Amino acid sequence: MAPMQPSRPARPGQPTDPRAAAQQAQLAASLAGAVDLAAVKARSDAAARAAAAPPPSAAAPAGAPGAAVVDVDEATFQTEVIDRSFQVPVVLDLWAEWCGPCKQLSPVLEKLAAEGGGSWVLAKVDVDGNPNLAQGLRVQGIPAVKAVWQGQLVAEFTGAIPEEQARQFVTELVAATTGGAVPGAAAEPEEPEDPRLDAAEAALDAGDLAGAEAAYQQILDAEPDHPVASVAIKQVALFRRAEEAGPNALDAADAAPDDVAAQTRAADFLLGTGDVDGAFARLLDVVRRTAGEDRDAARLHLVELFGVVGNDDPRVGAARRQLSAALF
Repeated sequence: MAPMQPSRPARPGQPTDPRAAAQQAQLAASLAGAVDLAAVKARSDAAARAAAAPPPSAAAPAGAPGAAVVDVDEATFQTEVIDRSFQVPVVLDLWAEWCGPCKQLSPVLEKLAAEGGGSWVLAKVDVDGNPNLAQGLRVQGIPAVKAVWQGQLVAEFTGAIPEEQARQFVTELVAATTGGAVPGAAAEPEEPEDPRLDAAEAALDAGDLAGAEAAYQQILDAEPDHPVASVAIKQVALFRRAEEAGPNALDAADAAPDDVAAQTRAADFLLGTGDVDGAFARLLDVVRRTAGEDRDAARLHLVELFGVVGNDDPRVGAARRQLSAALF
């Protein structure tokens, strides 16, 4: 197996490494038909248009272009959803006039969007008036809520949910995408770089995972709560395990579904190659099917992977809820 190239953990105040972004992009679901987000011809053009457009504003009248709450149809979908998603995450509220639960959920989402102050946009789509959009977005029931970030579908749910759960959904979405930054707002001063990270990053660039892990550990020995090294060492350890497991780990796990160690190796490989959902699903299945020590081993490994991905990632929040349901 060729050595995997781990993503360099982003330092505070710095953009995420492009390799990490590429891995994240593998996880986004593509949409077919009228709205094929994964096949948008010119993502770079969309990003350029977003950079040139005024940032969303909670002060703009609801429904107006650039507002935090906007009505969207087929003609404006590209501009108000795909292009805008290169500025901030866009939450699609797919509704219909005859839908009672929609009338419960929509006001909640509109309230949260206003409170968000432009950190995310609520795009409302009348499915009856825009059947091609509904088909392309694979809407099977309403109300349906789908989150779009940088032209990719990244999270969704169906049905009316309480305000507390809706708030958690958008909070996790914003934290995992922009961290709450509002376009056009004054930038936070960057934290000074830590020269101790240079050795670890040089090792990563050279593909030396063991060297990178040792360098991060040296930092943690002196500063156990270092904000970058404490996360990075978990990621590097994961990449080392994934590299050791290799692609054969999947076949081995499928051939021995009751072998918890084989399942954890397969989950490590999946996560190391960017398949977060696949890694979580495999271990959740083990938790659901087993008991005693086997279940506890799968649970502990899954929780460890949560820490690698990051607790602010919405996929971690969703998997945590599934884990709680499986356990209790």
